[in-house]
Amino acid sequence: MSNVLVIAAHPDDELLGVGGTVALHARKGDRIKTIIMCEGESLRYGHSVGQSTATREAARILGVEEVIQPGFPDQRLDTFTLTDLITPIEQVSEQFHPDIVYCQCGYDANQDHQRLFEAANIALRPTSEWIRELYTFYTGSSTEWGYPRKFAPDTWVDITDVLETKIQAFEQYTSEVKPYPHPRSSEALRHQAAFWGNQVCMPAAEVFMTIRRILRRDS
Repeated sequence: MSNVLVIAAHPDDELLGVGGTVALHARKGDRIKTIIMCEGESLRYGHSVGQSTATREAARILGVEEVIQPGFPDQRLDTFTLTDLITPIEQVSEQFHPDIVYCQCGYDANQDHQRLFEAANIALRPTSEWIRELYTFYTGSSTEWGYPRKFAPDTWVDITDVLETKIQAFEQYTSEVKPYPHPRSSEALRHQAAFWGNQVCMPAAEVFMTIRRILRRDS
């Protein structure tokens, strides 16, 4: 059994790139926790649109044990020091001891994603001896819109059997589901999974870029 940590900037980001893989971890009996750094509502909506309820329900569907929400303001991570952002990630890591970590990509168009990765890469540096694998994931309508385009996947995970579980969890975020062909539509997520999967002769996949994979003497 592995301890798995997912780190995302906003509610629904944790579904877009890694939702299927999380569901597979849950099926294996792995323990999964998610950090969602920002509240995700204030800038876009100016009021509550039920993100917290959607986050809890999505986590239940996927099999996530706990969601930690530090509550940083949406699209404002660049106004905080790196220490402010590193601290909650370090605290969870030191208490939970994740073996595997998935985080958003530092090359995304969204500035919160960039800042989050910068903080996580420091918080989860190799002095945290329990971490074996650190990956970044692809977030639709952010990773592909970043420039220069530097997300280079090197790991494909077959999510064929859990794709509809991922879609069901994503659809809990009713304020975030867009009409097709927007990348954050249910149908686009199915197309995206097929696109990544077809690259390696699978029906559906999620992809990751390895930041570190450490094989220690006792591995």
